[in-house]
Amino acid sequence: MPTISRDEVAHLAKLARLAVTDEELDVFAGQLDQILDAVAKVGQVADQDIPPTSHAVPLTNVFREDVVKPSLSQQQALSGAPAEEEGRFRVPRILGEEQ
Repeated sequence: MPTISRDEVAHLAKLARLAVTDEELDVFAGQLDQILDAVAKVGQVADQDIPPTSHAVPLTNVFREDVVKPSLSQQQALSGAPAEEEGRFRVPRILGEEQ
């Protein structure tokens, strides 16, 4: 069972450059002791037969498989465009255009 002393809390506060009163040292020592107890309990549960993981539920890819299907040719796709240039849709310039 971990026990953190008041002096250790004062040392940590000094390292963190925190101004801590004497009363706060007692409070923080108790709180840190509870935290260390909780961490120790988790360490007891996690045993060698439990593999480390980042997620409780295994993640799977939700994307469908990539299947090649027949589609429009370039000319068919451009046939409905109001304007085309060099095999691409031609659109009005919206940036850098002087009026």
